[in-house]
Amino acid sequence: MCRFQSGYLHRHPLLADLDFYWRIEPDVEYYCDMNYDPFVFMQQNGLKYGWNVAIPEFMATIPTLWNTTVQFVAEHPKLLASDSLWPWLLDEHGNYNGCHFWSNFEIVDLSFYRSAAYQTFFDYLDRAGGFFYERWGDAPVHSIAAALFLNASQVHYFDDIGYFHPSVLTCPQDARTKGTCVCDSNKSFVQDGICTVRFLE
Repeated sequence: MCRFQSGYLHRHPLLADLDFYWRIEPDVEYYCDMNYDPFVFMQQNGLKYGWNVAIPEFMATIPTLWNTTVQFVAEHPKLLASDSLWPWLLDEHGNYNGCHFWSNFEIVDLSFYRSAAYQTFFDYLDRAGGFFYERWGDAPVHSIAAALFLNASQVHYFDDIGYFHPSVLTCPQDARTKGTCVCDSNKSFVQDGICTVRFLE
């Protein structure tokens, strides 16, 4: 599944005539009224990747993903965006911090996944074998790619959408007083997580 989501979903014939996609999974809940079209919002603002939850990955599942990424960057430095989110991926010692956008919620301009840069990156990872011999998830793969190949201004945090996926709840701050959401922001922990905080810095 992770390999398919990383490298083949955007090539599926059912998506051939689509410009954007929103990943919606079973057993998820959305808690807020939406008075705008997120696809139109992304298109009008030149956004390529939209996310709602950012958390650290279980590093034991991807022990060689970062070293493989560093090797890729060394071989393809011209593919990196001029104002990338590369620093967001690093801790204070310059090591990979595991931060990733949870791909259970992602809204994406498919031209990003169809780009030469993304496809070159996926093919490089695929040849390395980590999808099979480790558990390279589509969330860290998508996130690292977004951090490398997109400018920071092209990545958007949909902090106004209340979202629940089993084990994770994110709810906009002051949601109940604003009257547009039915979730309790006091029970939401994602916004205060290190990965979200670092993105907003």
